[in-house]
Amino acid sequence: MKKENQIEIYQAQDGSTQINVQFEQDTVWLNQEQLTALFNRDRTVISRHIRNIFKEQELVEEEVCANFAHTTQHGAVKGKTQSQNTKYYNLDVIISVGYRVKSKQGTQFRIWANTVLKDYLVKGFAINEND
Repeated sequence: MKKENQIEIYQAQDGSTQINVQFEQDTVWLNQEQLTALFNRDRTVISRHIRNIFKEQELVEEEVCANFAHTTQHGAVKGKTQSQNTKYYNLDVIISVGYRVKSKQGTQFRIWANTVLKDYLVKGFAINEND
Protein backbone atom coordinates (compact mmCIF):
# COMPACT_ATOMS: atom_id res chain seq x y z
CA MET A 1 0.00 0.00 0.00
CA LYS A 2 1.64 3.23 -1.12
CA LYS A 3 -0.01 6.52 -0.18
CA GLU A 4 1.88 9.50 -1.62
CA ASN A 5 1.29 13.24 -1.38
CA GLN A 6 -2.18 13.06 0.16
CA ILE A 7 -3.55 15.80 2.37
CA GLU A 8 -5.89 15.06 5.26
CA ILE A 9 -7.49 17.79 7.36
CA TYR A 10 -7.31 17.47 11.13
CA GLN A 11 -9.76 19.57 13.13
CA ALA A 12 -9.96 19.62 16.92
CA GLN A 13 -13.25 18.47 18.40
CA ASP A 14 -14.01 21.99 19.64
CA GLY A 15 -13.19 23.43 16.20
CA SER A 16 -10.37 25.58 17.57
CA THR A 17 -7.58 24.02 15.50
CA GLN A 18 -7.58 22.99 11.86
CA ILE A 19 -4.38 21.72 10.25
CA ASN A 20 -3.70 20.33 6.79
CA VAL A 21 -1.80 17.12 7.48
CA GLN A 22 0.47 15.83 4.71
CA PHE A 23 0.71 12.07 4.08
CA GLU A 24 3.91 11.09 2.30
CA GLN A 25 6.23 8.09 2.54
CA ASP A 26 3.49 6.23 4.47
CA THR A 27 3.44 8.66 7.40
CA VAL A 28 2.11 12.05 8.53
CA TRP A 29 4.35 15.14 8.30
CA LEU A 30 4.05 18.49 10.14
CA ASN A 31 6.43 21.43 10.38
CA GLN A 32 7.16 23.33 13.62
CA GLU A 33 4.59 26.00 12.88
CA GLN A 34 1.91 23.33 12.51
CA LEU A 35 3.10 21.59 15.69
CA THR A 36 2.74 24.82 17.68
CA ALA A 37 -0.82 25.22 16.39
CA LEU A 38 -1.65 21.56 16.98
CA PHE A 39 -0.53 21.48 20.60
CA ASN A 40 -1.33 25.14 21.37
CA ARG A 41 2.18 25.71 22.71
CA ASP A 42 4.88 28.30 22.01
CA ARG A 43 7.45 27.46 19.33
CA THR A 44 10.24 27.45 21.94
CA VAL A 45 8.42 24.74 23.91
CA ILE A 46 7.98 22.59 20.81
CA SER A 47 11.64 23.13 19.80
CA ARG A 48 12.85 22.15 23.27
CA HIS A 49 10.81 18.94 23.24
CA ILE A 50 12.10 18.02 19.76
CA ARG A 51 15.72 18.67 20.79
CA ASN A 52 15.25 16.51 23.89
CA ILE A 53 13.67 13.68 21.88
CA PHE A 54 16.83 13.51 19.76
CA LYS A 55 19.24 14.18 22.65
CA GLU A 56 17.72 11.33 24.68
CA GLN A 57 17.90 9.12 21.57
CA GLU A 58 14.20 8.36 21.72
CA LEU A 59 14.19 8.85 17.94
CA VAL A 60 16.88 9.22 15.27
CA GLU A 61 16.62 12.63 13.61
CA GLU A 62 17.69 11.41 10.17
CA GLU A 63 14.90 8.81 10.20
CA VAL A 64 12.02 11.04 11.31
CA CYS A 65 12.77 14.41 9.67
CA ALA A 66 12.60 15.51 6.06
CA ASN A 67 13.00 18.76 4.17
CA PHE A 68 10.21 19.52 1.71
CA ALA A 69 10.50 22.32 -0.84
CA HIS A 70 7.71 24.90 -1.00
CA THR A 71 7.19 27.62 -3.56
CA THR A 72 6.42 30.97 -1.94
CA GLN A 73 6.03 34.57 -3.06
CA HIS A 74 9.39 36.36 -3.15
CA GLY A 75 9.43 38.97 -0.38
CA ALA A 76 11.29 41.70 -2.27
CA VAL A 77 10.24 41.19 -5.89
CA LYS A 78 6.55 41.39 -6.76
CA GLY A 79 5.33 38.56 -8.99
CA LYS A 80 8.42 36.43 -8.42
CA THR A 81 8.38 33.13 -6.56
CA GLN A 82 11.11 31.35 -4.69
CA SER A 83 11.67 27.81 -3.49
CA GLN A 84 12.24 27.33 0.22
CA ASN A 85 13.03 24.14 2.16
CA THR A 86 11.04 23.54 5.33
CA LYS A 87 11.85 20.88 7.91
CA TYR A 88 9.01 18.48 8.62
CA TYR A 89 8.62 15.89 11.38
CA ASN A 90 6.85 12.56 10.95
CA LEU A 91 4.17 10.95 13.10
CA ASP A 92 6.71 9.45 15.51
CA VAL A 93 7.92 12.95 16.45
CA ILE A 94 4.39 14.36 16.54
CA ILE A 95 3.25 11.70 19.00
CA SER A 96 6.42 11.99 21.11
CA VAL A 97 5.96 15.75 21.37
CA GLY A 98 2.27 15.23 22.14
CA TYR A 99 3.08 12.97 25.08
CA ARG A 100 5.60 15.48 26.40
CA VAL A 101 3.33 18.53 26.26
CA LYS A 102 0.40 16.55 27.67
CA SER A 103 -2.15 19.02 26.34
CA LYS A 104 -5.81 18.41 25.60
CA GLN A 105 -5.07 19.17 21.95
CA GLY A 106 -2.30 16.57 21.93
CA THR A 107 -4.63 13.90 23.25
CA GLN A 108 -7.29 14.76 20.67
CA PHE A 109 -4.72 14.54 17.87
CA ARG A 110 -3.37 11.17 19.01
CA ILE A 111 -6.88 9.72 19.06
CA TRP A 112 -7.58 11.12 15.57
CA ALA A 113 -4.23 9.97 14.13
CA ASN A 114 -4.64 6.45 15.49
CA THR A 115 -8.12 6.20 13.96
CA VAL A 116 -6.96 7.47 10.55
CA LEU A 117 -3.90 5.23 10.48
CA LYS A 118 -5.95 2.19 11.48
CA ASP A 119 -8.30 2.93 8.58
CA TYR A 120 -5.33 3.06 6.21
CA LEU A 121 -3.93 -0.19 7.54
CA VAL A 122 -7.18 -2.13 7.79
CA LYS A 123 -9.21 -0.73 4.89
CA GLY A 124 -6.50 0.73 2.68
CA PHE A 125 -8.11 4.16 2.77
CA ALA A 126 -9.42 6.83 5.10
CA ILE A 127 -12.61 8.82 4.81
CA ASN A 128 -12.24 12.56 5.22
CA GLU A 129 -15.48 13.78 6.80
CA ASN A 130 -14.73 17.37 5.72
CA ASP A 131 -15.29 16.55 2.02
